[in-house]
Amino acid sequence: MPAITEFRQQDPAPEVDHPRAERRLEGNPKRTTWNHFTNASGEVHAGIWACEKGSWRIAFAPNKDEYFCVLQGRCRVIDENGYAADAGPGDALVIPAGFKGVFEVLEPVRKHYVIVERRGVD
Repeated sequence: MPAITEFRQQDPAPEVDHPRAERRLEGNPKRTTWNHFTNASGEVHAGIWACEKGSWRIAFAPNKDEYFCVLQGRCRVIDENGYAADAGPGDALVIPAGFKGVFEVLEPVRKHYVIVERRGVD
């Protein structure tokens, strides 16, 4: 029987990266991910993500959606048409599959995330 995943009961190793140089718009923010859960098929991931101030272009694959809820700090997601969605503590957003735009960290941010990557969708 599958077990419930309790984030507070885990201490996954952090994964650290930075936006690729060709995508960076402001700064070179350190991004840290603590992945707490991946389902058996590898299609669903959940955990905690933190990032320093900065901004970069994002382009989601046609099979990838992300839900997130900000725990602390502030961020902004801007679509290709210039619409900006701001999020602070307690705010939640969904970045849909195929999305292109900018992710901007206004204040160092920490968030819970759930990513769904569907197989067989191109």
